This record gives sequence, structure tokens and C-alpha cells, in this order.
Amino acid sequence: MERPSRTPRSKASWYLRPCVTTLVPAALAVVDALLANDLGSVEQMSTSLLAAAALLLRRRWPIAVLLLTMPGMELSYIWLAPMLALYTVAADNRQRWVVGAAGLLVAVVQFIPWPITDDQLQWNRTTLLSAMYSLLTAAAPVALGLLVQTRRELRVRLDELTRGQDRERSLLAQSVLSTERARLAREMHDVVSHQVSLISIQAGALQVCAEDPDATRETARAIRQLSVKTLDELRQMVGVLRAAGGDRRELSPQPTLADLPRLVAASGVRTTLDVVLDGEQAADWPEPVERAAYRTVQEALTNVRKHAPGSTVTVRLRARSGALVVEVRNGPSAPGAEPLLLPGGGHGLIGLRERAQQLGGTLESRTTVDGGFLVHAELPAAAAAAVAVVEPRRVV
Repeated sequence: MERPSRTPRSKASWYLRPCVTTLVPAALAVVDALLANDLGSVEQMSTSLLAAAALLLRRRWPIAVLLLTMPGMELSYIWLAPMLALYTVAADNRQRWVVGAAGLLVAVVQFIPWPITDDQLQWNRTTLLSAMYSLLTAAAPVALGLLVQTRRELRVRLDELTRGQDRERSLLAQSVLSTERARLAREMHDVVSHQVSLISIQAGALQVCAEDPDATRETARAIRQLSVKTLDELRQMVGVLRAAGGDRRELSPQPTLADLPRLVAASGVRTTLDVVLDGEQAADWPEPVERAAYRTVQEALTNVRKHAPGSTVTVRLRARSGALVVEVRNGPSAPGAEPLLLPGGGHGLIGLRERAQQLGGTLESRTTVDGGFLVHAELPAAAAAAVAVVEPRRVV
């Protein structure tokens, strides 16, 4: 990933920050040495200034710098340089035993006086208070360093989680996009293939009735209406493809079981429609089930026109165990009838099977013993109702 370019102000702060965090502690340690020690004592000033100078390298060699500050802490009265060095060890070192040993070292050096006398090692109230102060002196920078180290680790983990969520969102968006493409591919195939096959039939009829002006005009009008309808369907699909964001919009209008008689009448195929739903009304079926049933009949009739012209078709719809059963059966082609020479990729039945599987149902297609073809689909209402709740229908 390309890093964003830094502005002049951010560049200055990026270079200035390490200098400040390195020089300011060392300068404060020098001030501490000048204020706390006897300026005429070579021993105190040399060890104190050595400890202050060592802080310049505390980021690179924190343990070595801590050891260099110990003589100044023992031989003089400074405390800032050793505490800063101990803080750096605790903030940068992940080994807890090293941090504990460093803190114990600072506490012991702070507690043990120099030079050591017998009176100073007596266990009394003053000695206990000195031990307590020494432990607190070491514990404070250790606690602060560990807190800073934990904050850094949390920031790294948060960045990892953020990148992981971004990857998951990207994968989810790709999955949704693939699903939408498959859905639109099924809709485009079902709608356009059906309309184009009807246009082909009407064009063939136009050739036959070329000598009859009235029939020619009627057929030409039908071709025009089918072409306009096909273009309108394509325009709606393109509108869905152009829709921005995650707004899931349905193609409109969506067919239902009530549209089946009109579909059969306009199919140009001798079809018997047999609908027996055992008293159940069409409105009782979930919208995805009605749409899938309609598309199943539509695709089957389109295949009959293309591959078995002149055959008779029987369309049956039944309600069985909470599922809508759709069966489309056709006989063999009529003698002498030629199939329509329309291109096909074999995706129609695949799309129907995907529709049925998404609703928790099944679809079977096979050749019958008399040379015809059978399409049998079972579409459960319960699973489809759940799909309809999760994905409510919208109108473009």
C-alpha cells in the first residue's frame, strides 16, 4: 500500500520528535546533576554528567545506559537519569525478568548508601522507610514503562484487527458482487431469452403472412411490442448494475403466479395450464417462490420453442407438504418442424437450479421415454419466507 505523502508540517514534526525525546531528557538530567550535587566534587559531577550523557543512547542500548547511570545514583544525589533509563528498559524490553532485575538493581542501589557504615545498616524505622522509598523509586518508572509497552502492543493489535476487518469487508463486498452478478445473469437470461424467442417466432410468422397486409401489420406490431419490452427489461437491469453502494434493488415489475395465464397465452406454444393449489391462494406463497415458479415455466416454454417446436406442453402446479411443485412436460417435436436457430449457452436450467437451491428446494430436468422433456421443481415456502424477510423486495 502506498504511504500518504507528508505535508511540510508533518515532515518537520516527524524529524523533530526523535530529537526532542532524546535531547530533552538528557538536558533535564544535566540540570538535575547541577542542582543536586556539590559543584566542587569531581566524583559527583563526573558520575552525574556521565549518567546524563548516557541518556542520549538510551533508545539503542537501554540496559547498558541503565548500568552507566548506576555510579551516578550511588556516588551522587541524582535520581532523574536512573529513573529515565529504567523507564526505557521497561518500555522497550519484552522480557519481564529483565525488567524485574533492572528495577531490583535500581532499588538496591538507591537503598544501599555509599560509603557503607555499620550504623547505616541497622534495621530501624528509618531503614524501613528508606527501603520503601527505594522500592517506590524503582516501581514508578517500571509501571509507567510497562503501561507504555502495553499501549504500543494494543495499538499494533488494533491496527491488525482494522486491517483484518477491511479484508473481510472487501471479501464480503466481492461475494455480494458475485451473488448480484449471478442473480442478474439469471434474470437477463430468463427475460431476454424468452422475449427474443417470441420475436423470432413473430418474425417467422411475418415471413409466412407477407401477402396479407392486416396480418403483416399485426405481426409487426407484436414484434415492436416485444422489442420495446425487451429493451425496457434490459434498461432496468443496467440501472441495477449502475446502482451505487450496497442498496439491493430488485428488477420491477416482478412476475407472480397470477401472470402465468398471460405467459402461457403469449408463448406461441400449445400449452395446457393445470393449477391446483388445494384451496391455497397465490398470495399466500412467498414472493421468491412465485417468481421462481414463473421463471421455471418461462424457461421451459422458451426451451420448447427452441428445441421442440410444434409439441404440446402441460404445465402443472401443485401444493405438496408446504412446497409449491412445478412440473412442465412436453412431447416430441411435431413432424417436419425445425427448431429455432437461436444461440444458447446452456445456462437456463443451471440458473433455475440455482434459484431452487437458494430457496431450499430442488429442480430436476430429464428426457422422457416418449422423446419429450420434463422439468420438475419443488420450492419450499418456509425457507423462501425467510429469504423474503432478509431481503425485502424493492422497486426500481
